[in-house]
Amino acid sequence: MRAWADKFREVLLSVLPIVLLVLALSVFVVPLEPIRILRFVLGALCLMAGLTVFLMGVDLGISPLGSRLGEAVIRWNRVWVVAIAGLLLGFLVSIAEPDLHILGNQVELVTGGWLGKWTLVLTVSAGIAVLMATGLLRVLYNTPLYWLLTGLYGLILLVAPFVSPEFLAISFDASGATTGAMTVPFIMAMALGIALKKKDSKASEKDSFGLVAIVSAGAILSVLLMSLFTRGIDIADSIDFPVDDPDSILGPFATQLQHQALEAFFAILPLFLVFLAGQFLFLNLKSRTVLRMTRGFGFAWLGLVLIFVGAQAGFMEVGREIGTRLAREGRTGLLLGIGFLLGFLTILAEPAVHVLTRQIEDVTSGSVRRAAVLSALSLGVGLSVGLSVLRILLPPLQLWHILLPGYLLSILLAHIGSKLFVGIAFDSGGVASGPMTATFILAYTQGAANASRSANVLVDGFGVIALVALTPIITLQILGLLYRRKALAKGGISRG
Repeated sequence: MRAWADKFREVLLSVLPIVLLVLALSVFVVPLEPIRILRFVLGALCLMAGLTVFLMGVDLGISPLGSRLGEAVIRWNRVWVVAIAGLLLGFLVSIAEPDLHILGNQVELVTGGWLGKWTLVLTVSAGIAVLMATGLLRVLYNTPLYWLLTGLYGLILLVAPFVSPEFLAISFDASGATTGAMTVPFIMAMALGIALKKKDSKASEKDSFGLVAIVSAGAILSVLLMSLFTRGIDIADSIDFPVDDPDSILGPFATQLQHQALEAFFAILPLFLVFLAGQFLFLNLKSRTVLRMTRGFGFAWLGLVLIFVGAQAGFMEVGREIGTRLAREGRTGLLLGIGFLLGFLTILAEPAVHVLTRQIEDVTSGSVRRAAVLSALSLGVGLSVGLSVLRILLPPLQLWHILLPGYLLSILLAHIGSKLFVGIAFDSGGVASGPMTATFILAYTQGAANASRSANVLVDGFGVIALVALTPIITLQILGLLYRRKALAKGGISRG
């Protein structure tokens, strides 16, 4: 029970600040109907319960599977085994990622079904699979991470100019969304399992980071390449979002329940089958361990159902409505300020970010303080959401105007900064763009873009996840550079 209580406390700290802010806005700034507020609260409760159950399932079943599979893959030490394992596992774990499904639902909604949810999920999962295999082979051959990232993001920046603005926003958002609550623990556990089996301790330390960064590039590239072979989409500047029954509190939840239960089942099933096959062929786990991990997969499925239902039936509707009302009424100052505050609170309360900051403090032996890292990340992500809102208000400001210099700076820092911090920094982009970004903040920007005459909901409503994922990459590499200089100034030995 202690583990459940700790997990719920983490989730509560992540979701509660947004809930309190929204309730305050719904009373003092954007008055909402009581029934809509009640649906929002119920949706938030479903989301909190779902995240708690899901994350417990990840800890019990999915992360241990990733670690054991990583150890098995590196033990075989054969190129074809590593490649096949990377392709299969990368594809299956991405399909089960809840943030990616939420993004897919939003894309399907704003494109009127032209780009379906499962088309996006399968495309992104294919990109994740290829880059997962690439990342595992990198560890096998001891290829420097910063050189691989330079090549990948160089390719992305070469392809991006030939892609429509709609696909550009979706592709970078897919990168942030796919590295969520399911994918990150599994991939990091697998990377750690591989790294611990290496004899070189310095290489092992560095190889335990970076795999999330590599697969994130796969999500971007897969959508960019898909767009090159797909006819353009013609969509109106604004759309009519579906409106739930105004007289029913539980009706939307009941409507979503059966559909989302099936969606979650088919999302989690392939990875569970890999677990069963692995147990039969080579894992040889004890019966108690098998039962515990099976229970973990069951928790993950139940958590997915609650997350999907809560987000779709009550939570995102209010975020979209607040963004719509503020933009329609021309309250641009509030629109920007609330956007900044949402980003600031989201990253400040994200449990995975606190894990990351503790990890950085440990790696640097306390030279880089948690408080400094957390403050820098919170300010940066707040500015990222603010920039997303500014794009809606200022049509000449396009997404690539921010992403191009941002990623060029990231690659430059990867070459001149601390090599240990390269993997940490690029991995942190997936950590920062958590469930609150994929649900409430995305809905907020979509509502604002839909209500702004100068904006396009598909071009300007997306991109917020991309910007949130970019900020930590720059921030933490700068901190790594400062840490290395500080260590050298003291006469210490830089750790890369």
